Amino acid sequence: MKLIACNANLPLAEAIADYLDAPLTESEIKRFADNEIFVRINENVRGEDVFVIQSTSFPANDNLMELLICVDALTRASAKRITAVIPYFGYARQDRKTDGRTPISAKLVANLISNAGADRVLTMDLHAGQIQGFFDVPTDNLIAAPVIEEDIRIRYNGDNLMIVSPDVGGVVRARSLAKRIGCDLAIVDKRREKAGVSEVMNIIGDVSGRRCIMVDDICDSGGTLCNAAKALKDKGATDVSAYVTHGVLSNDAVKRVEKSVLDEIVICDTIKPRDEDMKSKALRVLPVAPLLGEAIRRIANEESVSKLFD
Repeated sequence: MKLIACNANLPLAEAIADYLDAPLTESEIKRFADNEIFVRINENVRGEDVFVIQSTSFPANDNLMELLICVDALTRASAKRITAVIPYFGYARQDRKTDGRTPISAKLVANLISNAGADRVLTMDLHAGQIQGFFDVPTDNLIAAPVIEEDIRIRYNGDNLMIVSPDVGGVVRARSLAKRIGCDLAIVDKRREKAGVSEVMNIIGDVSGRRCIMVDDICDSGGTLCNAAKALKDKGATDVSAYVTHGVLSNDAVKRVEKSVLDEIVICDTIKPRDEDMKSKALRVLPVAPLLGEAIRRIANEESVSKLFD
């Protein structure tokens, strides 16, 4: 087994390598003067089972191209099997036509990864589960629920908790976590007037006197979570926090959280947090390297990945 790290999230790749007790394969990724990407694998990978670790987060296009070019290099180097390990799959929110003459970019990116030569994809908490069907190669979609559940049990000890979905689309995810923990579920019903702007309408469920934990897959600008937190407080919630798998955190999202009624936002390290964001007391990071590393080990040994979540 060979592990190769691209540049999007080197700390996560190193943590995965530590978990597996396997060194990262020596490789060279650089840019020419015109910003073209060049990749060279500096070790023999012929006949090897290779895992390329790369989130396609900001800058999404550069990181995606790094992944594609690295996979192509491995294909031409005669690697036996290439697994694209994509902790955060960018473009996942463009998973359907929302209007006339618009793309389904998630399908396009899936095609690019398959056509580059990836034999398998390993990712985490896809924005929509059906994106697995966009790939023409086997795809494992891990869920961060075990990591989040463990942290909630340690921090809250089940004390008067209520899991909250910040929108109707995330109900399945929130319900699954509420069932694992054994607590009640509430839903925030909101209306989005335009992209990037959300308006909270009402709360489904009685949150009065409850400690509310919102659960979502992506936090981009933070507007949805901040608005939902205010609505929950207005309905009598004692405190509100949020757990998010992918902390995109664009456009001063952390500062927006700091100014809101949210007590804290907890993200997984599928995307490398910015240094300035890590200074905030409102932000906490959970490691997912053990979960990804175990999935990689099971794939390499031809063992069941789904049993991780039984």
